[in-house]
Amino acid sequence: MFIKYELMVHNSFYADWNQIHAYILKFEQEGVVTRTFRRLDPERQQAIVEAILDEAIEKGPTSVNIKQVADRAGVAVGSLYQYFNNREGLLTFATRLSAGLMTDAFQLIEPYLHDLPLRDALRAYLMGGMEWGDTMTGLVQFVARAAYTGDPTLAQTVVQPIADAMLEIIKNLLTLAQGRGELRPDLDLDATARVVNALIIAVGDSQLLPYLNNYFRVTDESMPLERVIDSVVDLIVNGIAIQNSQLM
Repeated sequence: MFIKYELMVHNSFYADWNQIHAYILKFEQEGVVTRTFRRLDPERQQAIVEAILDEAIEKGPTSVNIKQVADRAGVAVGSLYQYFNNREGLLTFATRLSAGLMTDAFQLIEPYLHDLPLRDALRAYLMGGMEWGDTMTGLVQFVARAAYTGDPTLAQTVVQPIADAMLEIIKNLLTLAQGRGELRPDLDLDATARVVNALIIAVGDSQLLPYLNNYFRVTDESMPLERVIDSVVDLIVNGIAIQNSQLM
């Protein structure tokens, strides 16, 4: 299940071209990309987008190297400036497209968790997300850092959409579990979803950003990540699930 989940999230990041083209049209209207870029031959356009995403995944969107993008895409650096006006335009494109596709990825994989018992769904969500993060190091670390720096621009364009998508997944999983009779009937579902979401983010971000792990002390040489994941899932489920005594 975890391998299937990881592959699903990873592959969904490279969305079908129609989805990416829709973002390009939107960004052209907002002045992020030029008409020249939008009117490129689709194969050339796709090569450039994939080069930008590969750089963003490896280094983070704001650390994209224009020369490396040009080399990956097989185009001249000067051509990129015709498509994005300037380096800032290319970085804005990389940042917003990455954030949009990450949000879309969450929405795509969520249905695969719906039929699982809450314990299995939470474990798959957290463990699969961590495995995925290992393949998207630069991009995921960028998003995590953006969440902690307080930059108002990144908060609006990157952090908030992704954070809303993650919270929505947890809310939906809890709602489904409640409908199956897994959770206590007196549970404050909205507040519980926020607490569960925060716990999962704390565990995940501590592994993406080592300086946070130095503070949270989530893992070390004597405490493997999988053991922590099992414990946090147990803590959540045992705290909100109907206990055997309540079924009698």
